[in-house]
Amino acid sequence: MHFEEIKGVFWNPDIAYDVQAPLTGDMVARAQESLGVQLPDAYLALLRIQNGGYTTEAFQTHRAPERTSWAVDHVPFDSMFGIGGNDEGILQTPDLLREWGMPDGLVLLTGDGHWWIALDYRPTGPAGPPPVVWYDNEVGEDIQLAADFKSFVEGLRGQDEFEHDDVD
Repeated sequence: MHFEEIKGVFWNPDIAYDVQAPLTGDMVARAQESLGVQLPDAYLALLRIQNGGYTTEAFQTHRAPERTSWAVDHVPFDSMFGIGGNDEGILQTPDLLREWGMPDGLVLLTGDGHWWIALDYRPTGPAGPPPVVWYDNEVGEDIQLAADFKSFVEGLRGQDEFEHDDVD
């Protein structure tokens, strides 16, 4: 599916957990200033529909180009941070990078502390557009999943499209 088709069916309307207040221009400006980066237009387009939360079942995994600590051929993506107030959503990134010993230049989209999916500004600088990476800080995995956020979203699939032989 193309990004424009995905936008309207990306978010799971039945789960309100981690959904932030409706996105405003001031919130975007504050986040970009705080993080020191230009956020991808496609990311902001999804947040204008719903500011973070859980994805529908059709968009909960992404193919990985190599084996990861999660599975042999994919990584999970069942939710995505929005832009919140008081260091919520992606504004948690600086604190989480320090807490988990991760490099500067990542903007975290989802994860559990041990692994993350992030916008990676290390190769592009703050103007981007950043690739999307899988970063597992426990085992040292740093794997590019997509060249940019829009391509990443277009590459999302349902869990049933992948083998369920998770890595031990």
